[in-house]
Amino acid sequence: MDETVAEYIRRTVLKIPRDEIKTMLQKWGFLSEEQLQTLNFHQIKDNISQEVVQLCEENSADIKQAAVLDIIYNHIYQNKRMWSVYQMKKSGEEWDYFDITDFKKKFKARLRSALKNVTITFKEYEDNAIWIRVAWGTPYKKPNQYKPSYVVYHSQTPYVFISASVLKSNLPLLCQALIVASNYHEIREMELRSHSLDSLKDIVFKRYSQNFQTYSPKPLPGGNVEPEIADIRIVQENRSEKERIHRLNWEVFGSGPQPKLEFAQYKLETMFKSDPKMGVLDKKEPFRCLIKFSSPHLLESLKSLAPAGMADAPLSPLLTCIPHKARNYFKIREKKGLFPESFVSP
Repeated sequence: MDETVAEYIRRTVLKIPRDEIKTMLQKWGFLSEEQLQTLNFHQIKDNISQEVVQLCEENSADIKQAAVLDIIYNHIYQNKRMWSVYQMKKSGEEWDYFDITDFKKKFKARLRSALKNVTITFKEYEDNAIWIRVAWGTPYKKPNQYKPSYVVYHSQTPYVFISASVLKSNLPLLCQALIVASNYHEIREMELRSHSLDSLKDIVFKRYSQNFQTYSPKPLPGGNVEPEIADIRIVQENRSEKERIHRLNWEVFGSGPQPKLEFAQYKLETMFKSDPKMGVLDKKEPFRCLIKFSSPHLLESLKSLAPAGMADAPLSPLLTCIPHKARNYFKIREKKGLFPESFVSP
């Protein structure tokens, strides 16, 4: 076994919490159950990693087997990576039968036609998700296994989730390989990012409910005893206002937890309104700006604005439409011709 492969396996094992090493190695499936029984999982992790490397040496492990272990680790600890959403589009409305073997073959061929020194590893999961790990090299250097790109593609959907490596220059190659392998025409970033891959999937696959049409307001929990000196009308107005804010917030965001979104942006185009006599604008041209939102938990932060008294209720559609805009962003920007950064199939 190559020394670089041995070192990579050792470092991967060291990343795993000690009480999960055995379970993860079993999921890996490269070592037999008899070999796993020889391991002492109660010793320090460095010793465990050395013993795992020795067993892998007996099985003549190569970098592809090591990469599969890394995929398993990143699948379990996917929140350690930053994920971006991309949407693909076909040139027509045709429906293609998805063949995983053909997909892998085309993806590898396209990527390796542009770059020879690259390691490509696939792993399929039960939710129709194909995890792809790409370690990038250069024409003169072997692939760097410690800075790979990760792609999660759900077959029969136009959505791709990418966690790119530091080398952003490789992103066009990755996108070209994806659209060729999946028989799409172009791919564009939806400009949504988060460490929570599941939350991004909830948004684009519409797996959470945001809006409700009917709602019977219920009194907010709280004390029923008003101060004796308080004006009863003021107390009732405050209670009614709180109930109104609660109702409007419920109608917009629903009652359940929000998907964990950390970054979103979209382009806004509007017109200035001013007195013609003031002569502020000689030409009636639209004002364009790029609006960016970022927060450790963006949607929950927006949800808390009105109850905290930091914004009026209902919130502006510019804020509450972020998940909706995420799903329709592709069509809106396409109509306005705002996609110079898209990757198109040759």
